[in-house]
Amino acid sequence: MEICLRDNKKALIRLYEEKDFNKIQDLNKDEGWTNLVENQSDTKEAWKNSNVAYVVEIDGDGVIGYVRGLTDTRISLFICELLIDKKYRGLGIGKKLIYYLHNLYPTTRIELLANSSSRSFYEELGFRAFNGFRKSRLEFDVSD
Repeated sequence: MEICLRDNKKALIRLYEEKDFNKIQDLNKDEGWTNLVENQSDTKEAWKNSNVAYVVEIDGDGVIGYVRGLTDTRISLFICELLIDKKYRGLGIGKKLIYYLHNLYPTTRIELLANSSSRSFYEELGFRAFNGFRKSRLEFDVSD
């Protein structure tokens, strides 16, 4: 789907393809998301198994953003990662990605985790905070 940005440039939201993976990893590295970069094979497998996997592409610049998540298509849509290249932030791309997903899955609630730097972005879009829990694979005691 073609979208028009605030600076009148055009971008394309399209399904993720395996050829996009290296550019996604470059974006992850630039953002400091080292866990995704260092665990490359797990990250690549996560992309393969995600039923919400879209990139944003601009002619001449290639992939400049992405969203990856999971949905049951009816009740819940969980955004695992949403990332826009720093050079392209503030142009409405993240917002358009979220609205694009909402239009694809209009009956779902969209859930995600935010950090201190992205919290205000989601609050401006009307998202509300809620409590949740997390436990990584390293925190599980296999003797339990």
